[in-house]
Amino acid sequence: MNPILQILKELNISDEKINELFQALTENPMMAMAFISQLNIPADKLQEIMSIVMADPGLIEEAVNELGLDYSKVEEAKAKLTTGNA
Repeated sequence: MNPILQILKELNISDEKINELFQALTENPMMAMAFISQLNIPADKLQEIMSIVMADPGLIEEAVNELGLDYSKVEEAKAKLTTGNA
């Protein structure tokens, strides 16, 4: 299992909320940040997740694919953020 998803499940975050989080990530990464704050993830666990992502950004794509979502949406959202067309 993807380590990001594993940590979220260990925190008893429901599959529904995990799917909502990654759906938000694929549609609007800024919205995903707000959603993360609503999950009340302890700071140490959030830092652990961020460290994992920084060390291997490909894990985001892996998690999105594992959840059956469309990773191309993440790429589209990233492009909008970098060009300022959000």
